[in-house]
Amino acid sequence: MRIDIISVLPELMESPFKTSILKRAVDKGLAEVHFHQLRDWSINKHRQIDDEPYGGGAGMVMMIEPIDKCISELKSQRDYDEVIYLTPDGLTLNQKIANTLSIKNNLIFLCGHYKGIDQRLRDLHITKEISIGDYVLTGGELAACVLADSIIRLLPGVLNDEQSALTDSFQDDLLSPPIYTRPESYKGLDVPKILLSGNSAKIEEWRHDEAVRITQEKRPDLLHE
Repeated sequence: MRIDIISVLPELMESPFKTSILKRAVDKGLAEVHFHQLRDWSINKHRQIDDEPYGGGAGMVMMIEPIDKCISELKSQRDYDEVIYLTPDGLTLNQKIANTLSIKNNLIFLCGHYKGIDQRLRDLHITKEISIGDYVLTGGELAACVLADSIIRLLPGVLNDEQSALTDSFQDDLLSPPIYTRPESYKGLDVPKILLSGNSAKIEEWRHDEAVRITQEKRPDLLHE
């Protein structure tokens, strides 16, 4: 998989891909992540990438020319499955979206800034708009990192235990059940006896029942979708 990320602040996103699981995915060649400084496609010597909105109003708008030039150049080099704009008014990221994107080959992420991008860019290039929640950040960079992490960890060979990703919260519209490790007893709190029984069928039944219970308590909306 290849992910190209277009941003005003690419340096903000580099560190997550230099550590832990994401670094391993890149080092093993399972994922390529390329950052593109939007100002490199600016149309003037000031490297300007924003301008005042038509009709007036507060804030600045990301200009159409630099983004169009950048995306068009990338598209001339290879085919892309999706051009994704990270924006508060996009679809809220969930596990189903991550699963779908994880089987794609080439993706472009466009990080929003200021008041957002010229609408014509959405009309020309954007195929999917994604938000990571009902709040506003200073830019789309952190959202792009969240999206990339949620996708890359699902690629075959990235996790040492691929089954782990399949049993994460939300994979079956349920939150995860409680988990325990050694010691068996700690400060008067004991591991549930069923988990020590060795009865795989009963353990799976317990985990499912607990997942349903926790989902009902914390995220009942998931049970009604």
